[in-house]
Amino acid sequence: MIHAAGVDEVTDADFDDEVLRADRPVLVEFTADWCGPCRQLAPVLSALASEEADRLKVVQLDVDTNPEITTRYAVLSMPTLMVFREGEPVKSMVGARPKRRLLQELDDVIQGRSS
Repeated sequence: MIHAAGVDEVTDADFDDEVLRADRPVLVEFTADWCGPCRQLAPVLSALASEEADRLKVVQLDVDTNPEITTRYAVLSMPTLMVFREGEPVKSMVGARPKRRLLQELDDVIQGRSS
């Protein structure tokens, strides 16, 4: 898996604990080794994980080795970015994007407002 520095990896086994029971919103990148746009997104996610750590948890899930969660949320394209708050998916985005645009799209979630 393309690992973004400062971004934890979650698996089928620990997804519920790490994402659904988290104490703040969680941005999950559904990713794969063969995904070119995922490589482009890695530095963006690293920066976001560092800069927004107090308000947003950022994790990655490898779709090839974690089919249960990938199927549960009907993820078909990589990268898919899904935000979870209080155990529920509240926002979904497909494709790489620059940090500025991603922050704009995540603003309501980071601020604690409905998306």
